[in-house]
Amino acid sequence: MSTVDIEVGLSEEDAAIRDVAHQYAEEVLRPAGIAMDRMVDPADTIGPDSPIWNVIEKYHQIGLGGIAYDDDMDPYRKARLMAVVNEELAWGDVGLSITVGLSGFHQPWVQQTGDAALIERFCDADNPTIGCWALTEPDHGSDTVALTEPGFSNPDLKANCTATKDGDSYIIRGQKAAWVSNGPIADMAVLFCTLDQSQGFKGGGVFLVPLDLPGVQRPRPLDKLGQRSLNQGEIYFDDVRIPENYMALGPDLYAIGLEMMLAHANAGMGQIFVGIARAAYEHALAYAHERVQGGVPIIEHQSVKSRLFKMFTKVEAARALARRVAYFNGGGAPSIAHCIASKTFITNTAFEVASDALQIFGGNGVSREYPMEKLLRDARAALIEDGCNEVLAIVGGSRL
Repeated sequence: MSTVDIEVGLSEEDAAIRDVAHQYAEEVLRPAGIAMDRMVDPADTIGPDSPIWNVIEKYHQIGLGGIAYDDDMDPYRKARLMAVVNEELAWGDVGLSITVGLSGFHQPWVQQTGDAALIERFCDADNPTIGCWALTEPDHGSDTVALTEPGFSNPDLKANCTATKDGDSYIIRGQKAAWVSNGPIADMAVLFCTLDQSQGFKGGGVFLVPLDLPGVQRPRPLDKLGQRSLNQGEIYFDDVRIPENYMALGPDLYAIGLEMMLAHANAGMGQIFVGIARAAYEHALAYAHERVQGGVPIIEHQSVKSRLFKMFTKVEAARALARRVAYFNGGGAPSIAHCIASKTFITNTAFEVASDALQIFGGNGVSREYPMEKLLRDARAALIEDGCNEVLAIVGGSRL
């Protein structure tokens, strides 16, 4: 763990949690991620014999899932600790780090309904359930989060998924696109969809939808270039009826709620992809000490030494930004411009570092016998997910 040697200020307890996260990442996530990446049929990644179930079980056993929802922990300590843990988990495998990180996504939304039966079913620590965030639609991607732009409130842009009030219930109709992370295995969807079409996307609402209700259909997981260990898939809603108290947010607060969610999601993505950058750098550093060319380990060649130092610098800069944003967010309302800066800068950095690391591996870098081609594919996906970096930059720029 060479790039965290200068970590200062962690208590003994927090350092111990970091070490548990690292061990879990090394012994559980990394081998599971490699195995799942090599599965030809994406359906096998969520099949009964998939490592994913052991990954999720171990995650709950070691207690990492409870940190984000511990209301008794000092918020600044929690923010810093989550940044440390997120980096460690993604260092192991980024797809599975997102899988387990999202698994409790629904819990605070469920808690705020005050519905005792819903809380008992979906927030029981002894019987953990899996959540997902359903936002992207077949005809709408990053435009659904472009809340600073005119199109966000354009009623002519018709949603693919809508909610309609019907007495004391809501009827959910339509489809969410294939990018719903955890969608194929989730028990509960936190569904962001359109309630008032006259306001465009601004007229949205947030609904809690148990995914075992009649009318819910989920096809097979998506077959992807990278992050193949992260199960993602479509969700269809065919007149799915939910009680009115399952609506967590209405159009009056939807834009504010979406901005807060986007900010926290982008900040989290920044923390996660520090882990990818660090993993790529560490693999390249180790390989440079082992690989001999010209009669010496390639670390002794100036071009390799210089490239490695630039990679090292990028990882440290990315970590500093991720931690700074996380710490600020711990104090209250996040700054969406800073959160987007963290996501876009660090995901670009992760891709650059992974590409440079592959170059150090040379021809071996493109071989599946070595880790680099997977890390490069995993990093590339980040420039699009949770809002493509180009659209996010427009949103962030509008907040300057």
